[in-house]
Amino acid sequence: MCDHPEATVADWLDEIDDTKTRCGWAVQYVEDDRRPYAYTVGLTDYGLPELLVSGVSPRRAARMLSRFAEQFVRRGAPTPGEQLTMLGGSLVEIVEVEQPGVHMYVAAAFYGDRARALQLVWADGRGHWPWVSSFSAGRRAQPVFGVRAA
Repeated sequence: MCDHPEATVADWLDEIDDTKTRCGWAVQYVEDDRRPYAYTVGLTDYGLPELLVSGVSPRRAARMLSRFAEQFVRRGAPTPGEQLTMLGGSLVEIVEVEQPGVHMYVAAAFYGDRARALQLVWADGRGHWPWVSSFSAGRRAQPVFGVRAA
């Protein structure tokens, strides 16, 4: 909507719905200089949790979310605590998002309380996770929107 200030929320939701119909899901990016994040809208229609990733560019977020969404639609959702390999060998760990409706406004507009979500938490270039003090993400932070599974 920032690119089209004349658009209403209803216009934006219609656009997201059209993308869901064409592609199976949409990716909503939330811009922030230090803590950007993105999430899917539409995986709930497959009986799956939505996906969220934080601290990456819009392009990388779209690639990550779409790649894992395709995988999960084919084989089912992972469990919190599971570690998965991205293209290039980097790891992500699955963390259940607490209160998805607070962070994922568009998904909440479509699904209300039914919206569940899993976060793709990525390791830095040295393989360190954001819950350790040696994690380094550069100028962007990677907030984690849930509690890591033990």
